[in-house]
Amino acid sequence: MYNLKGKTAIVTGSGRIDGIGEAIVLKLAALGCNVVVTDIGVSKGDNFTEEHIGTTSDMETIVKKAKNKGVSAMAIVCDIRFEEQVSNLIKTAKNNFGSIDIMVNNAGVGYIMEPFTEFKEESWDAVLDVNLKGAFLCSKHAAIHMIDQGKGGAIINIASQAAKSGFPYAAAYTASKHGMIGLTRSNAVELGAHKIRVNAVCPNHITTGLGHWQNKFFSDKQGIDYDDYLQAIVDKNPLKRTGLVEDIAKAVAFLASDQSDYITGEAMNVSGGEEYH
Repeated sequence: MYNLKGKTAIVTGSGRIDGIGEAIVLKLAALGCNVVVTDIGVSKGDNFTEEHIGTTSDMETIVKKAKNKGVSAMAIVCDIRFEEQVSNLIKTAKNNFGSIDIMVNNAGVGYIMEPFTEFKEESWDAVLDVNLKGAFLCSKHAAIHMIDQGKGGAIINIASQAAKSGFPYAAAYTASKHGMIGLTRSNAVELGAHKIRVNAVCPNHITTGLGHWQNKFFSDKQGIDYDDYLQAIVDKNPLKRTGLVEDIAKAVAFLASDQSDYITGEAMNVSGGEEYH
């Protein structure tokens, strides 16, 4: 149903083991899609430490996993905050695989959280530069190549439940994800004439490495036990479970495939019914 053979996808922020990006890469590869794993590669300052980034070593591990599914794959280091690096990312992928068919903007900073009245300017810039500016730059340069190719394409933005609801200590993150939905809708309208579909996926909480950090942060802020906090997340969800990285990967596969060829401008909730607007 979701035959992606012969297509090429770039997935940003896909260099962390067991992260959402890795799950997306491996799902697309399983469907026959050639994949580009890209991440920042090395730590850069206090806001981009090795704890939170995809390292070059992990990127190569994920490339090997993708190749084991019978497709071509490569790793490209890219700091998506900088346009020249993004342009080179897209050009390198195009030169190696012949086309750019699917752009997945998954890279995001969800680990910088501060009380609003204490939120530092550099913290705000770090979140917005990756989450929103990065998605803008990658979408722009992917669209340039998709238009030139003349056969359309799919741009998929990994947003969040925070794209539709507010959360404490997360002013920058929430603003960036709301902005990503605006970017999605605007690009869908403008790029539709070129048969480029632009959609977003909005997950609720998923306990990846980042998710674990968030669990610890919020349980500490609320003064409750970590396990009790996790149970509260489950209890408020209509399907009575937390999200899995595979849930997001399956949604991306659908939006990347011809099965969704009349869907664009959408912000799809993948939240077990927790978010429904």
